[in-house]
Amino acid sequence: MTDHEYMQEALTLAKTAKGFTSPNPCVGAVVVKNNRIVGRGFHKAAGLAHAEVEALDDAGIKARGAILYVTLEPCNHFGKTPPCTRKIINAGIKKVVVGCSDPNPDVCGEGLKYLKSEGLEVLSGVLENQAQILIEDFIWYVQNKKPFVILKCASTLDGHIATSTGDSKWITNEKSRQFVHVIRHEVDAILIGSGTLHADNPSLTSRIQGVKTKDPARIILDTHLSIKKDAKVLTRKSNAKTFIITGPKISREKKLLIESKGAQIIQIPLKEQKLDLNKLMIKLGEMSILSLLIEGGGIVAGSVLKQGIVNKTLFFLAPRFLGSSDGIPMFDGEGPKLIKDAFELKNMSVTRFDNDILVKGYLK
Repeated sequence: MTDHEYMQEALTLAKTAKGFTSPNPCVGAVVVKNNRIVGRGFHKAAGLAHAEVEALDDAGIKARGAILYVTLEPCNHFGKTPPCTRKIINAGIKKVVVGCSDPNPDVCGEGLKYLKSEGLEVLSGVLENQAQILIEDFIWYVQNKKPFVILKCASTLDGHIATSTGDSKWITNEKSRQFVHVIRHEVDAILIGSGTLHADNPSLTSRIQGVKTKDPARIILDTHLSIKKDAKVLTRKSNAKTFIITGPKISREKKLLIESKGAQIIQIPLKEQKLDLNKLMIKLGEMSILSLLIEGGGIVAGSVLKQGIVNKTLFFLAPRFLGSSDGIPMFDGEGPKLIKDAFELKNMSVTRFDNDILVKGYLK
């Protein structure tokens, strides 16, 4: 096997814990000796052993003189666990192959530098792009202190998310919807607006048959605190917290009522009569929310784009269309006057879920 193949195995292990490790990144590692994998490991959850430790413990004495492949640069500082670099040296590893460097500018390269100073051979940047994409939310968060934002939309080919009567079940197929539940599991939080809340009364949980999942924190944009006391996000049993984001002027009595249901109300300033979402992103960053999935309707989708908080988009297109102009559009509100000012996706990819098409890309 090649360096790429061993690193691919480490990446596959890392992805196993995607959704369970926040606020830490998911990391995988394998120990290779005599062209054979003798140890495997991945970081399972914050506070537990890092991937390198898991792999080295799995290898035992076979780690002496072996090569360690790890998706992220080993840490060289004390956190909730001791530095992995010391464990690597003590295990007798002769060479370390790394996917990507630590994105934290305060510690980037320190782990590799220390390993080199102790006489180990170090190779970095193997499948670097894949390793970075796997932890893109963590990379963005440690460098910007705000969550990595994913905007998900599902529409007909002519850009409608519902008919004129508000009917939207179901535009996309079962495979597309199951993939969205995977994304819900992987992110820290999911956000919708009050319009979607009242129209659909969603649970905003992650449900994948036969698979253990984690529910994201539920975040509701509700400027005037219009949420009903029996909304599913307040009554559905879940370990995930519910946050209601409101403006500065709301009813004290209603606030106390909703808080008695277990939800937390966060009041933020308004900007042009809308909730200031950039201020919200700063607040969510302070709450250690690294990743945020937005599933709102046209008003929310248009607003998050205009306020410039979106990093990544997931556009699901179903092979059907209304053939009219009276449906509810994917985006609501005023758009750019010139095509040159339109939003443009970078690093775009296309995936099919049976007849549905997923267009994935990144905004600057």
